[in-house]
Amino acid sequence: MTRGPDLNLAAIGNGAIASLIDRQGTHLWCCWPRLDGDPVFHALLGGGAPENGTFATELAGLSESSQSYMPNTAIVETILRDGQGNALRIVDFCPRFRLYGRIFHPFMLIRRVEPLAGRPRITIRLRPGFNYGEQHPRPSIGSNHLRWAGPDFALRATTDMPISHVLHENAFTLSRPGTLVLSVDEPLSQSPDSLYTQFLSETRNYWQDWVANLNVPFDWQDAVIRAAITLKLCSFDDTGGVVAALTTSIPEAPGSGRTWDYRFCWLRDSMFTISALNRLSATRTMETYLNFVLDNVTAAGPGELPPLFPIAPGMKLGEYIAPCLPGYAGGDGPVRVGNGAAIQRQNDAYGAIILSFTQFFFDHRLKLRGDLALYRQLCPLGEIAARVALEPDAGPWEFRGRARVHSFSAAMCWAALSRLAMIAGALGLEDEAADWEARAQGLRDEILRRVVTAEGWLSGVLDEEVADASVLVLPDIGFIGARSPEFSATLDMVARRLLHDGFVLRYDAPDDFGLPETAFLLCSFWYVNALAMAGRLAEARALFERILAVRNHVGLLSEDVATSKEGEPRLWGNFPQTYSHVGLILCAMRLSRSWEEGLWRAS
Repeated sequence: MTRGPDLNLAAIGNGAIASLIDRQGTHLWCCWPRLDGDPVFHALLGGGAPENGTFATELAGLSESSQSYMPNTAIVETILRDGQGNALRIVDFCPRFRLYGRIFHPFMLIRRVEPLAGRPRITIRLRPGFNYGEQHPRPSIGSNHLRWAGPDFALRATTDMPISHVLHENAFTLSRPGTLVLSVDEPLSQSPDSLYTQFLSETRNYWQDWVANLNVPFDWQDAVIRAAITLKLCSFDDTGGVVAALTTSIPEAPGSGRTWDYRFCWLRDSMFTISALNRLSATRTMETYLNFVLDNVTAAGPGELPPLFPIAPGMKLGEYIAPCLPGYAGGDGPVRVGNGAAIQRQNDAYGAIILSFTQFFFDHRLKLRGDLALYRQLCPLGEIAARVALEPDAGPWEFRGRARVHSFSAAMCWAALSRLAMIAGALGLEDEAADWEARAQGLRDEILRRVVTAEGWLSGVLDEEVADASVLVLPDIGFIGARSPEFSATLDMVARRLLHDGFVLRYDAPDDFGLPETAFLLCSFWYVNALAMAGRLAEARALFERILAVRNHVGLLSEDVATSKEGEPRLWGNFPQTYSHVGLILCAMRLSRSWEEGLWRAS
């Protein structure tokens, strides 16, 4: 396997926009004016050529760089040093704080550049592009700003650094702190310096207050906090939708052609994301997300649902290739916009929705509580689940070339019926509860009859022998006991066929693109969770630590990991991946010592 570049990127954002910054402080990816918008900075997929969209602060003679987040925030600090004793600090963030009784999160990136030692010589390169790299207009210049006009919107960069040096990308000596504010095409109401000072303080306080209200485990706190903030960065405040990742088309493996647009909200994701947010007590984000799901389900009407939705109106789901972006690492494409999975049949979606909403009927903390009206909205989804449970679909891995009766999808349909029985019972509808429960039991019996292989393990496809990591979820949704003989045999099968160097493949048979080359990080977390549920805690903790070790320099994860004899495991796939951070949170919560054990029984 080709080594390829590192995904050593830090993410900043504010619930409206987000940006990915490399270890040298260069913005490589930023969609505008929302998480699924036009990537005005697209060098991540542009091959690194000078004309491709980027925002860099370059230090002459750079010899060393370091990068970290301000504690418990989404504010990134990058330190650059040359070999002559000169050094500077770059601070990047997107403002987010409470103002006038609501969250203020403008379309705005703020960069502060401060000399730390000596007289550093820097060059500012600010080259946004439009229409997925098709247009790179020259800026027009004002007294203290530059303006780039795109087909749908314009960008304005306001700065207190020498505007001519910024325009002409001319090197100059940084003798005092400088600020650059990239925003919509409107004048700033205050100086860049005072805006930076105010917005930095407010944004830092916002994130630290948000983290202070999380219910974190005693062990692995820093990893969980960073994962939680990352989930928040992938949430679009305006509607509550959560993208699967901030990027499109970072390959699952080098040269594989497995490049997908993940800037959409999958219904399947809701179950895992809601579970993680619930355990962290981040109920506000959870509620807005479920409102988004409910709005889209209502708008879709009474028929079968698509498996994913755009996070807001205006983004088309249809898939096409962006012709002006060559792809990751200089040409590992294609770069896809939109996702063809939108037209697939994925039967697990009904269970994912109902599992997500079940909490509304039992969690007394929530402002939005489940009632009879919400139950009546969910019932038609249960009827569809009952009808399609044993029918072929594309499955959780979204196979494009075949449809089968996937065990995960069937079990999730069972979960829809089972949870509706619980909800009906909680509402005092005993007859309906009994009916849902009887139908759920009948479906479970049928699935079990067809899912257990001759060797005694759970197959990923009914009536066939298919090694598939998605069956690791079945105990977590209550379908089968984690210590049952069938599941014990399944854990052994996963260890034998899917576990590679501590990481778990999705499956071990060819798909539309051949044999999978990388392990799916969520599957690895599923395996850790399943081991813990089965009582194999030492194994689970060891593998969990193994997965944590592949996080990048600021604690973030992508979708996939490649292992080889050539060196250490390497991250691949879209970034940062919500699934992976959800898995981290859920495993940490399950494996951690209690606070009582950690604080008072340590001795």
